[in-house]
Amino acid sequence: MSDIRQERLQIMLSAEELRVVDDFRFKERMPSRAAAVRELMKRGLAAEGYSVAKAGAKSADYGVTGKAFLKRDCGPDGKPNE
Repeated sequence: MSDIRQERLQIMLSAEELRVVDDFRFKERMPSRAAAVRELMKRGLAAEGYSVAKAGAKSADYGVTGKAFLKRDCGPDGKPNE
C-alpha cells in the first residue's frame, strides 16, 4: 500500500459516536483520530459475520452506537438478526 494518502473521507458523528472513537484511540494509544478510524475500518473489514446492506438502506440506518446500530443489526423484536 502506498504511504501517500490522496483521498479524503468525511463523516459526521454524534457526540456519543465520537466519544467511542476517542476512547478506542486513547486505549490503543493511536496517534490521531484518523489513525484510530483507519484501524477500526481495517478490523471491521477483516471481521466475519457483518450485515450486508439491504435494498433501500439509508445512511441513518448505520451508526457506531445506539438505535441506528440496533436498527441495522436487529429485527423488529430487538433480537439480533441471524
